[in-house]
This record gives sequence, structure tokens and C-alpha cells, in this order.
Amino acid sequence: MTNWVTISALASAGSTLVLAGATFSSVRSASRSAAAAERLVQAGLRPVLTPSRTEDGSQKVMWADGQKVLLPGGSGYAEVVGDALYLAMSLRNVNTGIGVLQGWEPAPQRRLSSDPHADPYQFRPQTRDLYVPAGEIGFWHAAIRDPQDPALAEMREATEKRQTLGIDLLYTDHEGGQRTISRFAMHPKDADDFWFLTVSRHWNLDRPDPR
Repeated sequence: MTNWVTISALASAGSTLVLAGATFSSVRSASRSAAAAERLVQAGLRPVLTPSRTEDGSQKVMWADGQKVLLPGGSGYAEVVGDALYLAMSLRNVNTGIGVLQGWEPAPQRRLSSDPHADPYQFRPQTRDLYVPAGEIGFWHAAIRDPQDPALAEMREATEKRQTLGIDLLYTDHEGGQRTISRFAMHPKDADDFWFLTVSRHWNLDRPDPR
């Protein structure tokens, strides 16, 4: 005799299995869609900083102690005044998110793009909030004033000898996420006290690096 109870149970189990498979596929597709939407949102918030263009306007840069400079587009600035070293760079944000500068790390020579960056937690913090609007220009500036600072002597000597200087900048989007390190170099000009700027590499700290 046909065991209809067994057949019914098997049919029910098969239907449940098919439904489970369809549910799994639907959830996975929804997860992929959500992940793609999240990447699009992050891309819209992501800043990318580069040197500004030489045709960009000059910007007035002022330090807390009153030191100031009119910084031309596409230029860097390094000057020893008394016992202090003042540094600045004219920047452009080439992406669609607001850039918030968080820290910096100097070097008395040019760093290669293959040289590793320092631990982000070892970067020198900015003492004031510096924002670079999306698609616009802004600036970074800092100073080394402490005579006990181990970087002061080397950076001061390199500046006075008009050698290439290295500056790594750490910055985020306006929500403090998507941390990025960009490696800049300041090359001395012959005609004035300003420096040419170049950028050689960007590191993504909070998402997979594309390299």
C-alpha cells in the first residue's frame, strides 16, 4: 500500500528546502545590495587631498602665535623664525567628501612611495580643526617650537639648506571615518621662499587597499 503519510512528509520537507534556498538567495542578494549602497555612500563622503593647482588663489595662513603668510596656489611653505619652524601646504580636495585634517608626520628628506608610513597613532595631532571642502582648495599648516622636539633640529637644518622635505598627512571624512594617509613632498624653488608640492601615494586605513 502507498504510504501517503511518508510521501506527504517528504513533499513538505522538499518544499521547505526549496523555500529555505530561495530565502537564503534573497537575503544574500539583499546583503550585496546593502553593501553596494554603503560603498556608494562612503564614496560620496570620501576626501582625497592633493596639491592645489598653481592657478588657484592665494590663501592667508596664520598661526596661533601671530606668524602669517600669503600662500600661493600649488605651493608649500617652510621657514625658520627664531627657534620655531613653520610649515604649510596649499591643498585641493579632488573628491566629493569634506576632508578633515587629523595629524601629520614630517621627514627631513623626500620619502619614496614604497617607504612605509608611520603608525597613525604616532602622527602629530592638529591643534585646530582644518577642513578642505569637496572640490575646493584649503590648506594645512603646523609648527615645531619645542627645542626638545627630536624632529626640530633635522627639519630646521633641511629647511635652511633648502632640501626636499617630506610630509605625511592623516585625514578623515567629516564623520571621522575613512582614515587616509597621503604622502607629500615639498621641493625647494629657486626664485622665492616657497616650495613646489607633489603627492606620491594615498593609503586607505579603514578599507582594503586597492594595491
